[in-house]
Amino acid sequence: METTSRVGADGAPRAVTAEGTPTARRSVDGYLKAPFPWYGLDEAFTGPRWLMTVAAAADGTVQHGSTGHGEEPVVRADAGAERARFAVVVTVGSSPVRHTGDGTGVLEATTVSSAAWLAGSSLLAYTWPPQMDHTLRGEWLDQQTETAFELADDLGQAPWSTLSLPVGGVPVSFHYRESEFGWVLAGSAPDGVHIGAYGRGMSAYGLGFSVIGDIASYGG
Repeated sequence: METTSRVGADGAPRAVTAEGTPTARRSVDGYLKAPFPWYGLDEAFTGPRWLMTVAAAADGTVQHGSTGHGEEPVVRADAGAERARFAVVVTVGSSPVRHTGDGTGVLEATTVSSAAWLAGSSLLAYTWPPQMDHTLRGEWLDQQTETAFELADDLGQAPWSTLSLPVGGVPVSFHYRESEFGWVLAGSAPDGVHIGAYGRGMSAYGLGFSVIGDIASYGG
């Protein structure tokens, strides 16, 4: 996965807390700058929908972002977080191998593994053990993030299994895994965009995905 800069939903660089959440208000502007369609849960889901963040490359091109569904969780595993029922959909634009803007390097292509890595690492932000102090939490997060990266690099092996879910009404095979923290899945839409998702308290079985017709409907 290539290096990206963290930006808020409005596309502007912003401060990020130690837990990895944006400090400024989210808006729809950054989503509107994406050169690819955004995916979310389909119309079968009737609960709350909310914006999260988008991320851009050094040249400002939006590369991926997330939309939330259900109860917006807090960023630590206290009692409220553990009760939160949510599913987050990560949309990753399709990009081929290409040279960096300054011509000094090569950026890797985005793949299903990119979506799996983003979903797996993002889930950790909502699941760190509350009894840990700040130093231990950082070490735990580093270790678990490295594990998520390694798992995303080998989608053909356990603990991954396959799960068929509809994307725009078309059955798509997703890579799927569960852990004590929640579930993660990743696959590719028929249009080539990569979809990752993660959640807790909402079963991944029976979910469906579709292009978001009006991203502003997710609020801000």
